[in-house]
Amino acid sequence: MTPLERLFALEQFGIKLGLDNIRAILAALGHPERAYRSIHVAGTNGKGSVAAMVERGLRAAGSKTGRYTSPHLDRVEERVAIDGQAIDRATFSRVTSDVFDAVDAALAGGRLAATPTFFEVSTAVAFEAFRRAAVDVAVVEVGLGGRFDATNVLTPTITAITSIALDHERHLGSTLSQIAYEKAGIAKRGVPLVIGRLPREAAQRIHKEALAVEAPVFDAHATTTDRRYPPLTLSLPGRHQLENAAVAVAILERWSVLVRHVPTEAIVTGLTQCEWPARLEWLRVPVHSRSARVATEPLAHGELLIDAAHNPAGAEALASYLQDTGSKPMPVVFAAMADKDLGGMIAALKPVASAFIATTVPHARARTAEQLADEIRPLVKVPVEPVDAPVAAVDRALHQSRRAVACGSIYMIGPLRARLMEAGASRI
Repeated sequence: MTPLERLFALEQFGIKLGLDNIRAILAALGHPERAYRSIHVAGTNGKGSVAAMVERGLRAAGSKTGRYTSPHLDRVEERVAIDGQAIDRATFSRVTSDVFDAVDAALAGGRLAATPTFFEVSTAVAFEAFRRAAVDVAVVEVGLGGRFDATNVLTPTITAITSIALDHERHLGSTLSQIAYEKAGIAKRGVPLVIGRLPREAAQRIHKEALAVEAPVFDAHATTTDRRYPPLTLSLPGRHQLENAAVAVAILERWSVLVRHVPTEAIVTGLTQCEWPARLEWLRVPVHSRSARVATEPLAHGELLIDAAHNPAGAEALASYLQDTGSKPMPVVFAAMADKDLGGMIAALKPVASAFIATTVPHARARTAEQLADEIRPLVKVPVEPVDAPVAAVDRALHQSRRAVACGSIYMIGPLRARLMEAGASRI
């Protein structure tokens, strides 16, 4: 079994929150997470976008950067980036092999009590890859929650919480206060905690938890600055990115005070030149003849908006973007995991959908296309149909309208984007 095959075999163990395993693995590796400074970013939505902006700004200021995000779109090595570029497969495989050697030694020596999860091993791979690349700073996105997320072994220079909304209730709690409590678990004594615009209930809980560990809180929307920024256009579209940009700016300004000066021009670069695929990203997609027995010759090109809106708050942000840009209702290709709030997502998307085409996420925890369609029909008044394969679902949508949306689980969006690009799609 190759190192990557062994890594993916760990997916059978699912999600196990806790820090004992990752601590044992990192100890066996000689604590790579201590070899560089880090910035730790949590939040229901927006944490990936903020991580991308902050990493780009730090890189523009001359720092060698690492960035760890999850899940990946199509290739597992996309989770680990050095200076903005995903590490190559050979490097990822080599580091993974060495991490498994450490895992085996820790298991044999009784220092690791249980087989680790996919996320625990991939987190250790990222931290070790950053050490080998001698990065100055790692920008690390929380995987799930915060308190018991494997990334929470870090002792960061800055922490941040971008947003709080209902998601992953089975693991994090059913109220905003409970979810905020879990995310506030990344707060560390004396380490600045930057927060975005949060619901009152969540903000109160985060301030309470931060006070308990003596972590100073910096509200990205209330902190004053003596910097002057020029008019600019964010590289990531959508009004919600204004909120994310405010958090990124607050992080970079705080870094400038604590560690190393970040020129205003570098912060502007972070906001205007960062890339974060599959987030309100328009693609020009070949559309094939429905009458052809084998769809090999494209008749035309349609325009597809893809977005990893995987919870109600993300769906609301997507709908707001379409309404803000004056888009007419269009077909929505949609997929979701079994544990997601389907009703909340569909309620947000109804105003912008002319039809729903339910498709299937290539994942064991996913709803099937038929299940999704059956659940969506009572919630809407527009046509709903199942199409198992996501690429075929997109083709179906673009035969109904020359513009369509594909959204939902990133486990669908990532592979779909890759297959479309391989088939000749291009970014608009």
